[in-house]
Amino acid sequence: MEQRVITVEGMSCGHCKAAVERAVLALPGVIAATVNLEEKKLALDYDNSRVTLDQIASAIEEEGYTVVSR
Repeated sequence: MEQRVITVEGMSCGHCKAAVERAVLALPGVIAATVNLEEKKLALDYDNSRVTLDQIASAIEEEGYTVVSR
């Protein structure tokens, strides 16, 4: 299992928080995903043998948000 905090731009409300968390948690191998709106950060726990950071970033970007740092 790996832990990572990534910066996501474009989130501004509870709906944004829920959309990002839901999209990431739908990926196989993602164990936990928690958005901090004030800091524009997504904290992740995931199994890097089942899902990659690129896949996680793609899921976030498909929701309309921008991954700034991984």
